[in-house]
Amino acid sequence: MEYANGALRLVLQALHQLAWGPGTIGMLALCGAVFSFATGFFQLRGIRYWLGGTLGRAFRDDGRRGATTAFQSACTALAATLGTGNIAGVATALVAGGPGAVFWMWVSALLGTMTAYAENVLAGLYRGADRDGNPVGGAMFYIEKGLHSRPLAAAFSFFCLLGSLGMGNMAQANSIAEGLRDVFRLPPLFTGLVVATLIGVAIAGGIGRVGKVTEKIVPFMAFAYTGGAVLIVVLNIGRLPGVLALILREAFSLRAGLGGAAGYGIARALTVGVARGVSSNEAGLGSSVMANSAAGCAPVEQGMWGVMEVAVDTLFMCTLTALAILCSGVYDFEAYAAAGGSSEQLPNGAALTADAFRAAFGPAGGVFLALSLTLFAFSTLLGWSFYGSQAAEYLWGRRAAGVYKAVFVGVIVLGCVTRLELVWEISDTFNGFMALPNLAAVLWLSPQVIRESRRHLPGQKGKRRPDGRKNHLQAE
Repeated sequence: MEYANGALRLVLQALHQLAWGPGTIGMLALCGAVFSFATGFFQLRGIRYWLGGTLGRAFRDDGRRGATTAFQSACTALAATLGTGNIAGVATALVAGGPGAVFWMWVSALLGTMTAYAENVLAGLYRGADRDGNPVGGAMFYIEKGLHSRPLAAAFSFFCLLGSLGMGNMAQANSIAEGLRDVFRLPPLFTGLVVATLIGVAIAGGIGRVGKVTEKIVPFMAFAYTGGAVLIVVLNIGRLPGVLALILREAFSLRAGLGGAAGYGIARALTVGVARGVSSNEAGLGSSVMANSAAGCAPVEQGMWGVMEVAVDTLFMCTLTALAILCSGVYDFEAYAAAGGSSEQLPNGAALTADAFRAAFGPAGGVFLALSLTLFAFSTLLGWSFYGSQAAEYLWGRRAAGVYKAVFVGVIVLGCVTRLELVWEISDTFNGFMALPNLAAVLWLSPQVIRESRRHLPGQKGKRRPDGRKNHLQAE
């Protein structure tokens, strides 16, 4: 048994290195850089424009052009991204890659905003319709119609389906179980059965019901958790300068492997930071576009929702979690660096984040974190169940979506009783393989994204808006 576990571990490590090797990281960087430079770093220069066109319209845009409103679609996409990656995933990144991983999460997210933008624009350009006339879209559609490659689209869909069972299911269920066991001593199996039942009821109603549930859960959980994390940083504000210096220093550390000094090293920090950042915000995976496409927005408008989702998820929420853990003092850098991120005696995942909340608020902090984690992970399960069902339907037809949902519910129980490290390694690996065909398509179709952006985005080489007036950035 021990031999079999060791062999499985070696296979998973080899697949993980293949999925997140230099090729994948290079394509992610190239993709983000291409669209950032092509649009004049719209994610920074056009921040007022895309915020106004997304969150600024969220509560007054009641027009329903598809199965959901734009806000419901964004909440479904955010439900899939604002999950355990923001609570447990950031903690595991600190343990596995050190504080320097946080810096590389920032870099990947900054570039990832425009990768998500490009994915969503392409999804809008190549959107289809279901049997009820509602808009549907996703990377599989622009891969098939734009690249004219059904096999590559099928490969993406297959890896998306596996990713939905890994990152979108097992990782979320495992974090719920760990968090509730840590605080309330609930058995993981019991947690798995309860969560599986609730998810099964929610996803039975399709994307319409999922959108209605997520638009109520996501804003509440985001504001509540943000308030708690900000308060931890404020209570420990004196440590903040040192924490930021540690993040920057370790992002470029060369200590690992030099004379046996404790440290992670730049390669480890970069790999873990990028992989975990993409796992959290999904930029480059091509998954969140499925939720956004259900609203039927114009391509560039849909693209701006992609920018907002990545910014909120990683540049804001993940950063707050990392700062809360590091500022609270519960993260012993030397101990974790000496262990190489593999010690089972040191807190990891949700338990480490819970320690930060307990250090600031006492036992109530652990309870708050467990409840926040449950809501985050529950919403992510909802979002990824939709992505997986779309992939299954694309591969095998509408009936396959129903079979997939039943499998998805069953895997929740499995995720609750599986080891944390194994779950995250499987999840990261599936995501890496899912990203490759998507990034290849986005780069190949980049001229279409750039052309559409120059027609509609502000500040793009003197172009006018569709209404004939100059945009506001041109006047600045």
